[in-house]
This record gives sequence, structure tokens and C-alpha cells, in this order.
Amino acid sequence: MRPNIILLCGLLATPSATALGQQSAAAEDPIRVLVQRLDLEKYKATIKGLTQFGDRREGTDRNRAAIDWIEAQLKSYGCTNTERLRYDHPPAVAAPRTPPAGGRIRGVRARTSVNNNPNAQPDEALRALNAQPSAPGPREQVYCTKVGLARPDEMYIIGAHMDGHGWGEAADDNASGTALVMELARVFSGADVQTDRSIRFILWNNEETGLNGSRAYIAQREALQGREDPPGSGRYPEPKWLGVIQHDMMLFDHGMPREDGGVAKEQRPEADVNIEFQSNSKLAAQSQALAWAFAAANERYATDYPATVGSHMASTDSVPFQDIVPAISLRENERVTQIGAGWNPHWHQPTDLFSTYSDTDFRLGLNAAQTTLAAIAELAGAGLKK
Repeated sequence: MRPNIILLCGLLATPSATALGQQSAAAEDPIRVLVQRLDLEKYKATIKGLTQFGDRREGTDRNRAAIDWIEAQLKSYGCTNTERLRYDHPPAVAAPRTPPAGGRIRGVRARTSVNNNPNAQPDEALRALNAQPSAPGPREQVYCTKVGLARPDEMYIIGAHMDGHGWGEAADDNASGTALVMELARVFSGADVQTDRSIRFILWNNEETGLNGSRAYIAQREALQGREDPPGSGRYPEPKWLGVIQHDMMLFDHGMPREDGGVAKEQRPEADVNIEFQSNSKLAAQSQALAWAFAAANERYATDYPATVGSHMASTDSVPFQDIVPAISLRENERVTQIGAGWNPHWHQPTDLFSTYSDTDFRLGLNAAQTTLAAIAELAGAGLKK
């Protein structure tokens, strides 16, 4: 029956017939309707917008300008209840990022490092943009919240870090994750979208210095969970955390390095979205269940790339939450065995530029967005107003 209605709508090409078709699709599967509101060109444009601030290194004017831009974009989407969490970051040596227990490097390993040489960046304008060094002092990170109608006191946290380094544009690490979270905020902020539970969209700062932004959030907000303020108002500034989902490097899955350290120029045919939990965390079982829920959402709603579930989440802003609340991360590769083994030669390098990546790369990030949007829409009880 439905194919005939769609055909009739196409033949008549009347506004009322088109509206009827959209209402029918929404009633059939509102999650699919929301997923279809994600758009490759919008996702790319948001990444491109973030790269205008260079590597967005924390403690710099370009980082602060990027935060202002992110907040303005969120407000323009309708996510108007934006807030900032403020903290201080002293000059400290970042904690070493060691693989978690059970992790091991497999296959060919290429050299990985952080580029600290400005002269390695051949683009003079970009080199000048990234020239200001980080300074200790006040830091900020911005977030906004979709307030649930039935359970405003419960919340999923969707995050990505917006800071980068390496004297490039930090396009993959991590404009790709930041743009993903911003695109989800855009879709969920639609005037016809409602959810039972709350969803917070947060763009962490100071990830590259040791997850300081996410740690500051926990220090300031954990004890406030579920408190109604003021009493009787139905308002919960910090709803109870139900899960934390982090997005960090979403574009580049070109395969294992060759013996000479090089990698393929094109996305590998078997590229996938890596969903990871930490097997030695206190909430490993709950985090694993959350990961598999995301994998199931990917199977139903992602258009191009499948998802795989791994057990060695590491070195990203979901890690400080892993013993407090179910926590997972979505990535382009396995963090310990692939990213750490040099599968992405642009990681923390001057070549991490918007122009480095092709549409097949950007589409991997879009598929991760489809995965998270679908899973959270289901978990938070999303629907469309009639």
C-alpha cells in the first residue's frame, strides 16, 4: 500500500500529498526520519567551519574563538540553553597515555608522535594562525541540553573534544567528532522533536593535555546529579547520568601501514565504526551492553559502514567516566591496537587538514553520526510531534 501512496504523491506533486507522505513515514519510524535529517554536506561544512581556527590548541585565543563559534552555532540550531563550564588549567606535564590492561599492538607498527615543529607546516597562513602558544589559566567548554519531557531528571551525555594540536587544522582529531556532536544537537533541537529523557551535547576542552576538561566536569557536576533546583520546579541542572558517549577521530580508516610506514590513499573497503568500552572498568558489563545497543542501531540505520565492538577504550574523554556510569567511545579505528600503531599518519601532524580527506572519509564520520543519533533516539525515547 505504501509504495502506491508514494508513487501517487510523486505524480500529483502537491504540498498536501507530500506532507501526507512525511507524516506516514514519521508514524512508521520516527528514528529513521531523524537519521535522514543528517546530511553529508552539512557535516563537512561544520568541520570546515571549525578548521578556520587552526588546531584550536587549548589556552590560546584561537581556542577561545572556536568556543564562541561553537556556542553561536548551537544557538542557531535552536539549542539555546547553552552553558559554559569554567575551570583552571595549570602548566603541567600531561599524564602518559598507556594502553589499558589487556591491550596489545598487532601487525605492522608505524611511528607515531606529536608534531611540535612549526616549520613542518608549509602553509604560512596556517603556521601564523597556530603560532600563539598555550598559556596557563582559565578554561571554558560549552554544552547545551535537550530537556526530556517525561524524565528530565535522567540524561545521556554526547561528547567530543574540540581542542587539538600538531600545527595542522585538527580536522580529524577532532573537528570530525565535534562536528558530529554539533550535528546531533541540530537534529535533536528541531522544533518537532521531543524526547522522554534529556540529552546533553558537550564539547570538551583540554583533552590533549590529559582529559582535563572532562575531569573538571566530573569534579564540579557529579554530586549535583538528579537534584531538582529550585525544589518543585521540575528543573534539573544536572540530571542523573545514564551513559556517556564520546566521539574522537571519525574519518580515517585506510588500513594497516605497509612495511615502509605508508598507508593506502583511499578508505579501505572493510572500513568500520569502532565502538569501544573498557573491559577492566567497574561498569564493564553495563558499558558493553551500551556498546552493543549502538552496534544494533548501526545495523538498522547506518547507510554505508558497519560497526564493530571492542573492549579497550582508552585516551579519550569517556575514560574518566568509566567507573561512574556506562561509557563508550566511537572512533575510526581501535584506539590501542590501530591508532596507537600508526594506522593514521595524520594524527597530531601538520597534514591533519580538511583538504586531506575525501568524501569517503567524511562519510565514515557521517555513519558514526547516524549510529549515535539512532541509538540515542531509541534510548532517550525520541519522537516527532504530530
